[in-house]
Amino acid sequence: MDADTGRPETDETSRWDFSGLSALFLNCTLKRSPELSHTEGLVRISRAIMEKNGVSVEELRPVDHDIAYGVWPDMKEHGWEKDDWPEIYEKVKDANILVISSPIWLGEKSSVCTKVIERLYSTSSDLNEVGQYAYYGGVGGCLITGNEDGVKHCSMNILYSLQHLGYAIPPQADAGWIGEAGPGPSYLDPGSGGPENDFTNRNTTFMTWNLMHLARMIKDSGGIPAHGNQRSEWEAGCRFDHPVPEFR
Repeated sequence: MDADTGRPETDETSRWDFSGLSALFLNCTLKRSPELSHTEGLVRISRAIMEKNGVSVEELRPVDHDIAYGVWPDMKEHGWEKDDWPEIYEKVKDANILVISSPIWLGEKSSVCTKVIERLYSTSSDLNEVGQYAYYGGVGGCLITGNEDGVKHCSMNILYSLQHLGYAIPPQADAGWIGEAGPGPSYLDPGSGGPENDFTNRNTTFMTWNLMHLARMIKDSGGIPAHGNQRSEWEAGCRFDHPVPEFR
């Protein structure tokens, strides 16, 4: 609490230290750079908050890269001439925070977003230095934009996928904006009301701080405790108190 006002500290008066954390935003727009991406408009809000608080941030559009279809770590080993995913995967692994953002098409996340999640899945069996799945210790969130219904549906799918792969999901880890039902302006279009929408701005801000707080907690504690969740130990025969049934 602020000693003078008795109100919760704001980002101007708090002393949170998020230095040493890094975040990667994967903007799954269908538009190649530098074409205007409405989803990027929402990403900018979250990115600005992170950068103001010392987080190192990188943003990229997967559509700008040659990412092959498939569920193997490097699809060049499976008949594809090009596959940029291995390089993107290194960025994913290095980031404490991963935010996947997507527009809505026919009520679903974009096809690019689906491909990204498939490729995240393709490398999910990798293990870290203590035998956990490689994404353990990372924190995930998502941002959605569109001028049709589907924010919560897309968010549920993305956040479920991230936690299934090993990411930790903080409270209120998603935010989004949609216009009125039916054809209408997109987020950054003049008169859309998107950038001024208090509900979206509040949720995006809360999401961003929750991502930073959880990432700080996990990093400072040395990651997710490595007991009861190590695939390497399970394959070596350890059962972590699992009650092995007796068959008669």
